[in-house]
Order: sequence, then C-alpha cells, then structure tokens
Amino acid sequence: MEILAIDGYVARCGARGVERDVNLFLLQDSPVAVGDHVMVHVGYALQKISAEEARSAWELFDQMLDAPGHA
Repeated sequence: MEILAIDGYVARCGARGVERDVNLFLLQDSPVAVGDHVMVHVGYALQKISAEEARSAWELFDQMLDAPGHA
C-alpha cells in the first residue's frame, strides 16, 4: 500500500481505491515517508518496499485471482 499521510505511528495508506489506517510501530527503525510503499498484514506495516515490488505483488495477486478453478 502507498502511504498517503502519517500521524505519529499511524499512516493512512491506499491501494486500488481502498484506504486504511496502518500501524507503523514495527517500522520505527526504518524511516518512511508519504509516497513510500509498505507491505501490510492485519493492520501493521511489515516492511518498506519499492513501487516496483508493490506493482509486481499486485500483478501476481491478479494472476492468482484469474487462475482457472478460482471461485
């Protein structure tokens, strides 16, 4: 998800038209800024990733959803 705004340890992040508040506590030793991309799980940013890595992840998710047999 892309960081849209930061307030302390909480970031407003967005991806594909969906916005969420994400906790940055686990990244307190890694500087993040508006415009950065982060990998998020259950509301926590786990790691900072490049825009290219984020784009590749979304492409992979799309491929899995389009795979035969996926309901």
